[in-house]
Amino acid sequence: MPGVAKSAEKPVRIQLKKNDTVKVIAGKDKGKEGRVLEIVAEKGRVLVENVNMIKKHVKPNPQRQIKGGIAEQEAAIAVSNLMIVCSKCGPVRIAHSVEQVAGGKTRRTRICRKCGSTLDKK
Repeated sequence: MPGVAKSAEKPVRIQLKKNDTVKVIAGKDKGKEGRVLEIVAEKGRVLVENVNMIKKHVKPNPQRQIKGGIAEQEAAIAVSNLMIVCSKCGPVRIAHSVEQVAGGKTRRTRICRKCGSTLDKK
């Protein structure tokens, strides 16, 4: 209906982090792997290195040393089309383990569902 505002969508909980290696499981770039560059949690999308490349027309800007023309850059891809890659067993789902740390605090770490190895790089 015209004049009715769209209800605000609840942001998707993204379990990926910057610098994770992910594999595309759906879409035009299916099968490609890349590193996570940026996460857009409000839209549920992720920017992955060398995945979902688009062409963008750029105006020349001599002050910033930018040549004009057609530049290629990454576009964000939906997080549902990605799987994190475990170093041992490949693309996997993420599980969480809760550990007790000194001082009565708890720490959640991401682990591989197949082999149980940790996915968090320290």
